[in-house]
Amino acid sequence: MNSRPNPFNGLRHLAFKVPNLEECEDFYVNIIGMKVLNRASANLVYLTLGNDNLSLGRCSADAAKEARADGGWMDHFGFIVDTKQDLEDWYRFMKAQGVDVLDTPHDHSDGARSFHCKDPAGNIVQPLYHPAVSGQKFTPGQA
Repeated sequence: MNSRPNPFNGLRHLAFKVPNLEECEDFYVNIIGMKVLNRASANLVYLTLGNDNLSLGRCSADAAKEARADGGWMDHFGFIVDTKQDLEDWYRFMKAQGVDVLDTPHDHSDGARSFHCKDPAGNIVQPLYHPAVSGQKFTPGQA
Protein backbone atom coordinates (compact mmCIF):
# COMPACT_ATOMS: atom_id res chain seq x y z
CA MET A 1 0.00 0.00 0.00
CA ASN A 2 1.60 3.27 -1.12
CA SER A 3 -1.06 5.80 -0.21
CA ARG A 4 -1.84 6.94 3.30
CA PRO A 5 -5.08 5.51 4.73
CA ASN A 6 -7.83 7.80 6.06
CA PRO A 7 -6.40 10.19 8.67
CA PHE A 8 -6.24 9.34 12.35
CA ASN A 9 -9.12 10.73 14.38
CA GLY A 10 -7.12 12.44 17.12
CA LEU A 11 -4.74 11.57 19.92
CA ARG A 12 -7.11 10.51 22.67
CA HIS A 13 -5.11 7.84 24.45
CA LEU A 14 -1.83 8.26 26.35
CA ALA A 15 -0.06 5.62 28.41
CA PHE A 16 2.48 6.29 31.15
CA LYS A 17 4.55 4.06 33.35
CA VAL A 18 4.95 5.65 36.76
CA PRO A 19 6.66 4.53 39.98
CA ASN A 20 3.90 5.98 42.20
CA LEU A 21 0.72 4.62 40.61
CA GLU A 22 -1.61 5.35 43.52
CA GLU A 23 -0.48 8.99 43.85
CA CYS A 24 -0.85 9.55 40.11
CA GLU A 25 -4.29 7.93 40.04
CA ASP A 26 -5.35 10.17 42.92
CA PHE A 27 -4.09 13.27 41.04
CA TYR A 28 -5.88 12.45 37.79
CA VAL A 29 -9.12 11.40 39.53
CA ASN A 30 -9.37 13.93 42.37
CA ILE A 31 -7.61 16.95 40.85
CA ILE A 32 -8.15 16.60 37.08
CA GLY A 33 -11.59 14.92 37.40
CA MET A 34 -11.02 11.73 35.41
CA LYS A 35 -12.94 8.56 36.20
CA VAL A 36 -11.65 5.02 36.47
CA LEU A 37 -12.62 3.25 33.26
CA ASN A 38 -11.02 -0.11 34.06
CA ARG A 39 -8.66 -1.43 36.69
CA ALA A 40 -6.92 -4.16 34.70
CA SER A 41 -4.68 -5.19 37.62
CA ALA A 42 -2.98 -3.80 40.72
CA ASN A 43 -0.35 -2.40 38.35
CA LEU A 44 -2.53 -0.99 35.55
CA VAL A 45 -5.48 1.40 35.57
CA TYR A 46 -7.31 3.09 32.70
CA LEU A 47 -8.82 6.54 33.32
CA THR A 48 -11.19 8.55 31.13
CA LEU A 49 -12.67 11.98 30.56
CA GLY A 50 -15.12 10.58 28.03
CA ASN A 51 -13.28 11.43 24.83
CA ASP A 52 -9.77 11.02 26.21
CA ASN A 53 -8.20 8.06 27.99
CA LEU A 54 -5.08 7.75 30.10
CA SER A 55 -3.39 4.47 30.99
CA LEU A 56 -1.24 4.40 34.13
CA GLY A 57 1.03 1.41 34.58
CA ARG A 58 3.39 0.82 37.47
CA CYS A 59 7.13 0.75 36.77
CA SER A 60 10.03 0.05 39.09
CA ALA A 61 11.82 2.83 40.94
CA ASP A 62 14.99 1.95 39.01
CA ALA A 63 13.21 2.36 35.66
CA ALA A 64 11.84 5.71 36.82
CA LYS A 65 15.33 6.91 37.80
CA GLU A 66 16.67 5.98 34.37
CA ALA A 67 13.84 7.82 32.59
CA ARG A 68 14.34 10.94 34.69
CA ALA A 69 18.12 10.88 34.26
CA ASP A 70 17.88 11.25 30.50
CA GLY A 71 14.84 13.55 30.56
CA GLY A 72 12.55 11.02 28.95
CA TRP A 73 11.00 11.66 25.56
CA MET A 74 7.96 13.77 26.32
CA ASP A 75 8.09 17.48 27.04
CA HIS A 76 4.48 17.84 28.23
CA PHE A 77 0.87 17.03 27.37
CA GLY A 78 -2.24 19.15 27.63
CA PHE A 79 -5.86 19.16 28.67
CA ILE A 80 -8.08 21.53 26.67
CA VAL A 81 -10.49 23.88 28.46
CA ASP A 82 -13.40 25.65 26.75
CA THR A 83 -12.78 29.24 27.87
CA LYS A 84 -10.07 31.50 29.26
CA GLN A 85 -12.16 31.81 32.42
CA ASP A 86 -12.12 28.01 32.78
CA LEU A 87 -8.33 28.16 32.58
CA GLU A 88 -8.17 30.77 35.36
CA ASP A 89 -10.52 28.65 37.48
CA TRP A 90 -8.29 25.58 36.99
CA TYR A 91 -5.21 27.61 37.95
CA ARG A 92 -6.79 28.81 41.21
CA PHE A 93 -8.15 25.32 41.98
CA MET A 94 -4.80 23.60 41.44
CA LYS A 95 -2.96 26.17 43.55
CA ALA A 96 -5.50 25.67 46.34
CA GLN A 97 -5.06 21.88 46.12
CA GLY A 98 -1.29 22.16 46.53
CA VAL A 99 -0.48 21.00 42.99
CA ASP A 100 3.08 21.82 41.86
CA VAL A 101 2.16 24.71 39.53
CA LEU A 102 5.16 25.80 37.44
CA ASP A 103 3.97 29.13 36.02
CA THR A 104 0.99 31.47 35.86
CA PRO A 105 -1.58 31.57 33.05
CA HIS A 106 -0.02 33.35 30.09
CA ASP A 107 -1.00 34.25 26.53
CA HIS A 108 0.60 32.73 23.44
CA SER A 109 1.10 34.51 20.12
CA ASP A 110 -1.55 32.31 18.44
CA GLY A 111 -4.35 33.38 20.81
CA ALA A 112 -3.94 30.43 23.17
CA ARG A 113 -3.53 30.76 26.94
CA SER A 114 -2.08 28.17 29.31
CA PHE A 115 -0.08 27.30 32.40
CA HIS A 116 1.93 24.24 33.43
CA CYS A 117 1.95 21.96 36.46
CA LYS A 118 3.42 18.59 37.45
CA ASP A 119 1.66 15.37 38.28
CA PRO A 120 3.05 13.30 41.19
CA ALA A 121 5.40 11.38 38.82
CA GLY A 122 6.89 14.63 37.48
CA ASN A 123 5.08 14.66 34.11
CA ILE A 124 4.35 18.20 32.96
CA VAL A 125 0.65 18.86 32.33
CA GLN A 126 -0.53 21.93 30.41
CA PRO A 127 -4.12 23.10 30.95
CA LEU A 128 -4.74 24.99 27.72
CA TYR A 129 -7.29 27.27 26.10
CA HIS A 130 -6.77 27.33 22.34
CA PRO A 131 -9.24 29.06 20.01
CA ALA A 132 -8.74 26.42 17.29
CA VAL A 133 -9.79 23.47 19.47
CA SER A 134 -11.44 24.74 22.65
CA GLY A 135 -15.19 24.29 22.72
CA GLN A 136 -15.21 21.38 20.27
CA LYS A 137 -17.66 18.64 21.19
CA PHE A 138 -17.36 15.06 20.03
CA THR A 139 -20.33 12.96 19.02
CA PRO A 140 -20.64 9.17 19.31
CA GLY A 141 -19.40 7.26 16.29
CA GLN A 142 -21.80 5.69 13.81
CA ALA A 143 -22.62 2.05 14.45
